[in-house]
Amino acid sequence: MIASTGFEVPDTMQSIGMDAPGGPEVLRLQTSALPRLRPDDVLIRVAYAGVNRPDCLQRAGLYPPPPGASPLLGLEVSGEVVAVGTEVPREMIGQVVAALTPGGGYAEYCAAHWQHCLPVPEGMMLAEAAALPETLFTVWHNLFERGLARDGETVLVHGGTSGIGTTAILLAKAFDMEVIVTCGDDAKCAAATRIGADLAINYREQDFVEAVLAHTEGKGVHVVLDMVSGDYVPRNLKCLAEDGRHVTIAVLGGPRAELNMAQIMMRRLTLTGSTLRPRSDAFKAALADDIAQNAWPLFTEGELAPIMDATFPLAEAAAAHARMEQGEHIGKIVLEVAGG
Repeated sequence: MIASTGFEVPDTMQSIGMDAPGGPEVLRLQTSALPRLRPDDVLIRVAYAGVNRPDCLQRAGLYPPPPGASPLLGLEVSGEVVAVGTEVPREMIGQVVAALTPGGGYAEYCAAHWQHCLPVPEGMMLAEAAALPETLFTVWHNLFERGLARDGETVLVHGGTSGIGTTAILLAKAFDMEVIVTCGDDAKCAAATRIGADLAINYREQDFVEAVLAHTEGKGVHVVLDMVSGDYVPRNLKCLAEDGRHVTIAVLGGPRAELNMAQIMMRRLTLTGSTLRPRSDAFKAALADDIAQNAWPLFTEGELAPIMDATFPLAEAAAAHARMEQGEHIGKIVLEVAGG
């Protein structure tokens, strides 16, 4: 490991751990060893860490980290690179970055592959930078690469005020798409509309299939970005136009769905989906390059900014998880570690 001149890397750090899976209350502040760097890793002194739904699933014992990943929670951070592995360009030392991580973000220091980092320019808030990698990588890959969403098309996004949902709204509108979202109450629908959604449907009061078809004059949408799965899938397919694409990114409503394959054939529908965390370093590096060219400048140049909900101190990670699981948040929740 190569550290910056004049900076002494400590042996231990404060992090969030737990003794056993459970509810938010199992999370506690602890002292742990610094992460060991692989040759192609950087060590980031964390300013902020993003909180995401997979963190809650991992805390509950439902989403174990992939082999070799840190057992600590946290899939995205912002902060300063203070040390690098032997195969990383030394000029990265001292750079301020936002990074996608396979785990370990809820800590004072975090290791990340150097090619999974995006540069944070002066003037960009570090709290906002930490709120972007996980959702930006997920939305870009699934909506634009797997879903093949293009300007002039219409997309349906479930969970419109979640971190994924708000990021999808911002990006889709930036690329001249029409956006329909579903939300759980009228206040969230109003918030989604303010963010940029063309139509926000309160799924508790209205059949979203009927609302989508009415809004599109029966034509349907080109892409569905779905984090529910389960019994939503056949309903989503009814919302799709011919040659439409259905992209699954989570299975909050259950992993099984009953499908009419004849309809899928006759209407030439495409069903796909992905998970990001277990993908290879090479895949994530290529995805980061694509984002750096096409999406990251929208945020660094100030055209777009992530929708921020709340910031909690690192020691209050349990409260951050409780807020996420209550479902009242609009946009991203982050943990303040070193701040800045």
